[in-house]
Amino acid sequence: MTDISYTPPQSGSRMAKIVLRWGLYLMLGVFILFYLMPLFVMITTSFKSLDEIRTGDLISLPREVTLEAWRTAWSEACTGIQCEGVRPYFWNSVLIAIPAVLISTLIGALNGYVVAQWRFRGANLFFALMLFGCFIPFQVVLLPMARMLGLMGMAGTIPGLIFVHVIYGLGFTTLFFRNYYVSIPSELTKAAKVDGAGFFRIFWSIFLPLSLPIIVVTVIWQFTQIWNDFLFGVSFSQAGTQPVTVALNNIVNSTTGVKAYNVDMAAAIIAALPTLFVYVVAGKYFVRGLTAGSVKG
Repeated sequence: MTDISYTPPQSGSRMAKIVLRWGLYLMLGVFILFYLMPLFVMITTSFKSLDEIRTGDLISLPREVTLEAWRTAWSEACTGIQCEGVRPYFWNSVLIAIPAVLISTLIGALNGYVVAQWRFRGANLFFALMLFGCFIPFQVVLLPMARMLGLMGMAGTIPGLIFVHVIYGLGFTTLFFRNYYVSIPSELTKAAKVDGAGFFRIFWSIFLPLSLPIIVVTVIWQFTQIWNDFLFGVSFSQAGTQPVTVALNNIVNSTTGVKAYNVDMAAAIIAALPTLFVYVVAGKYFVRGLTAGSVKG
């Protein structure tokens, strides 16, 4: 006679999993609200008039949407003795960020290519020193960099700021590309050498076409760091060459009379839009690029 045992459904365990899952969703929802609340307040405040800000609720939606604060922040807000808005400083940041990102990415790719595929005596020491540069605080390099810019005749200029960001970013870009290129088999380089390809031919024809994931990572990283920088911008610039972060600080701290919170919020959003756009468009490739070279090395 066959003994058939009956196992009752584990309804209690299933219910516990459902409760745990919904509890996790609730906790994540609270964290999301907490994280996004400042952004919500900034956006809603930027579309309100000053009268509504004084009489309304901080987190309420605007009763009447107005773009006056945005227009003022872009072209009329005072950043000191000049009332030109953030527009000229926004374009200064563009002129600083784009060349600095391109140059530091290209040099970092060459450095990583050399350290990973063209082994030479002292390569590990070279890479360690480059890596050490990633951990040097900004404040430590201010005086030496100011002295160097003065000797080069680049103090207070946009090319000088580009030079500063390229030098400071090389440690990170070299690290990214070195870790990525280590995962590429060295036999590929050896085979190219046998076929007569030289240093730059191998780099341009083989390694650079394979580097799209890590290039995306490097561009996002460098662009975010350079665009959001304030310390270098305020230390190594002068009137006419200041980036948008310095202008934003001046707008917030140089207001006289009635405090225009809507203008401050609009200016802050304008300053943050480029980095926000980069993350929205290419953010999903950031993690993919970071993990692409993690198999080896």
